[in-house]
Amino acid sequence: MARWEPDARERFVAAALELFTDQGYDDTTVAQIAERAGLTRSTFFRHFSDKREVLAAGQETLSRLFAEGIAGAPADASPLTAVAAGLDNAAGAMTPFNRALAPRIEAVIATNSELQERAAQKQVGMAQAMSDALRARGVDDRVASTAAELGLLAFKEAFSEWIAEGADGPEGADGSTSSSSGDSDLETLLREALERLRSAVAQLG
Repeated sequence: MARWEPDARERFVAAALELFTDQGYDDTTVAQIAERAGLTRSTFFRHFSDKREVLAAGQETLSRLFAEGIAGAPADASPLTAVAAGLDNAAGAMTPFNRALAPRIEAVIATNSELQERAAQKQVGMAQAMSDALRARGVDDRVASTAAELGLLAFKEAFSEWIAEGADGPEGADGSTSSSSGDSDLETLLREALERLRSAVAQLG
């Protein structure tokens, strides 16, 4: 029996992206991914249902973190303040590995319409996780849905800015974060993005 590898998930993601980039998504098999990762096919299927799921490896985790953060917000927090707590909770789990691989994942997804549709569905699921968590706090359905959509938009904007800064920074090639000027932490970018959206909504009248 193959030994359980604690870092297997990251190894599979890194190996899959190398192969998707080198030979294309359609021409890459699960067996090839497992071989490149130095693991077995059976171990692959313990982590992913198919090779498409490799490209959405973190989205289920993000949905859970969003929901947990919202649930843990103060009882008197407004819906958007609760969403901010969810975003902060998710941001705290982001690593240099996530930052380094995100642009490569996006590049692969952009080459395949099926993957684009899958990614869009996953994003719907992330918004749903936030709206469900808000409803569990007693927030009205329409308010919960609107706040969740704003939260998802803030996350997408901030995450895109974060990975762009990582790519442009002096250590961006390996995905490491930097405290140098011009390189913001994800938590700050998320708060700024959500505040911009809050301000924009207020100006709608």
